Amino acid sequence: MAEEKLSTRTQFPVSAESQKPVLKKAPEFPILEKQNWLIHLYYIQKDYEACKAVIKEQLQETHGLCEYAIYVQALIFRLEGNIQESLRLFQMCAFLSPQCADNLKQVARSLFLLGKHKAAIEVYNEAAKLNQKDWEICHNLGVCYIYLKQFDKAQDQLHNALHLNRHDLTYIMLGKIFLLKGDLDKAIEIYKKAVEFSPENTELLTTLGLLYLQLGIYQKAFEHLGNTLTYDPTNYKAILAAGSMMQTHGDFDVALTKYKVVACAVTESPPLWNNIGMCFFGKKKYVAAISCLKRANYLAPLDWKILYNLGLVHLTMQQYASAFHFLSAAINFQPKMGELYMLLAVALTNLEDTENAKRAYEEAVRLDKCNPLVNLNYAVLLYNQGEKRDALAQYQEMEKKVNLLKYSSSLEFDPEMVEVAQKLGAALQVGEALVWTKPVKDPKSKQQTASTSKAACFQQPLGSNQALGQAMSSAAAYRKLSSGAGGTSQLTKPPSLPLEPEPTVEAQPTEASAQTREK
Repeated sequence: MAEEKLSTRTQFPVSAESQKPVLKKAPEFPILEKQNWLIHLYYIQKDYEACKAVIKEQLQETHGLCEYAIYVQALIFRLEGNIQESLRLFQMCAFLSPQCADNLKQVARSLFLLGKHKAAIEVYNEAAKLNQKDWEICHNLGVCYIYLKQFDKAQDQLHNALHLNRHDLTYIMLGKIFLLKGDLDKAIEIYKKAVEFSPENTELLTTLGLLYLQLGIYQKAFEHLGNTLTYDPTNYKAILAAGSMMQTHGDFDVALTKYKVVACAVTESPPLWNNIGMCFFGKKKYVAAISCLKRANYLAPLDWKILYNLGLVHLTMQQYASAFHFLSAAINFQPKMGELYMLLAVALTNLEDTENAKRAYEEAVRLDKCNPLVNLNYAVLLYNQGEKRDALAQYQEMEKKVNLLKYSSSLEFDPEMVEVAQKLGAALQVGEALVWTKPVKDPKSKQQTASTSKAACFQQPLGSNQALGQAMSSAAAYRKLSSGAGGTSQLTKPPSLPLEPEPTVEAQPTEASAQTREK
């Protein structure tokens, strides 16, 4: 029995097939793009902390060779303001994939943000060799040339961008070139084409309305600003411009209502507080006007127009030392405006500094060749000082300017100016030589401004110092305006110079987001 059991347990030899060695499984190499979808998802959700954590893990697994992870991390660094580090990472992407134009575009953008415009242009040109039909490259080249003030090259590049692909931002930058050149007519043509291409773009409509407002074409300005408010009722630029138009025509209460809406959206806007202050000035609430203008000056201390208005209000309140302070500051920022020197002379006259007042008037006469008020006020000062011959010369110069201006269809002479000129002409015995063909029929129909109140000084003799100061202060609210079409000059009384924000557009090249990249 024992032998039988042993025989049953006998093992047979293993076959040849089973004796072959077992092959080991091939090693798994890391897939560089396996978490790109997750990186992309976190990036578009703006969950940057989670995105950076996944990027760190991905770069550790791939030993820093995942191009997309590096690319998105560079975008995040740029959003955080670390431009230099983003530039380094984009350059690494360009090294990993030298034939990718997107990487070179991002390198060039980082150089642009660092202010290295010439280097950015070189990199954009390299990117253009890889992709000649990319409108962004042409657009961004145009922006770089704008910063280098090479407007002709910028214009060519922007036209090339429009030829490849029409885009709102390209139209805006092309219009900005003509604005920088001072060619408002061509700028308006560009913005009109842009509005035809994109009729619902509120930025284009607002800019076009502001340009028409700057040229005094109020009907078209109101039309485009109204279209802006139709698409975006809370657009503060359009509301501010519409309020400025109402303010120009004397509807101070309605303008203040508009400005209240703007103040809820933009509480720290220097033009807004300047306009509110000049509305109060038009309503003769001088203390409130100074408070608002002081706030505007705090927000924009280098804006000469706000300083001009502060000097004007202080002149009206007979605070001549304060007026001198603000007008001197305005002249430092705008030394080529003759009217500022005239106002400064008003303040100096009332501070009994006649010699410096004469110097200020001489500078005003040299700079301002169209405004007769400069010569009239200077003639009054000379007459009060007993220099009748020089006063007569200034009066005759004023006559020449008036004769040139009175044929303008939109010309209106202020009654106070006419009255002072007639009194001075009678005193100099030349009053009959000047004919005022277009005196104001109804002063209420004029554009209301920050003129000084009619004082009793005009009932006093012309030679008194009080009459001199009041006459000049009244004339100080005038300024020369040039209409865009005909270039004719007219006398109006707009006190608040920055009635609307200037139609400037920030020059920013476009940026390709991570969504456009291949995963």
